[in-house]
Amino acid sequence: MIRLDVFSDPICPWCYIGKARLDRALAARPDHPFQVQWHPFQLNPDMPASGMDRRTYLEAKFGGQAGAVQAYLPVVTEAEASGLKINFEGITRTPNTLNAHRLIHWAGIEMKQNAAVDRLFRAYFVDGVDIGDPAQLVQIASDIGMDGDVTARLLETDADADDIRARDADARHKGVQSVPTFVVANQHVIAGAQPTELWTQAIDEITAQLGPDTPQ
Repeated sequence: MIRLDVFSDPICPWCYIGKARLDRALAARPDHPFQVQWHPFQLNPDMPASGMDRRTYLEAKFGGQAGAVQAYLPVVTEAEASGLKINFEGITRTPNTLNAHRLIHWAGIEMKQNAAVDRLFRAYFVDGVDIGDPAQLVQIASDIGMDGDVTARLLETDADADDIRARDADARHKGVQSVPTFVVANQHVIAGAQPTELWTQAIDEITAQLGPDTPQ
């Protein structure tokens, strides 16, 4: 197998789009060699733990509604082209995503990481859920087959919080400046929400290089 490391944040719309495009390529090539692992990168590491009102956040970041609309126009266009729904009007809070990244980490231990990332994206971008709310994260954990009670108890502690922060800092130190960022086999860096066609081509090329007798 070839490791495909993905640096992402659950509130990043380009990450949502990028995952959908990658997933289509993986579905089109079911014998692909990739072993996908998700890694933390917080877009707003200094966000208050309780998050922030979405309108206040957008005004601070983009200088008002007009600036926010202009900034998100390419996102809406590309999401629609990818067959995705983004319900920006339904998003009322911008959360701190530390706990969401902790959930992704714990889901990875149970081999449910991809399901956790999918569910977080859908909760935030489609359902308008505050994924900084521990109760919502417990529900998401339960939805994907994790133990909700265990997740709730973990969220009441600081378990793995320092590890998530350290991994985020390490990614920045190594040059990750934006998300999504994909790293193939710890060598090749691919930044941005790349088209499905790029991924299918990459899979075909890697498969050809590995040859038919290479274990996958």
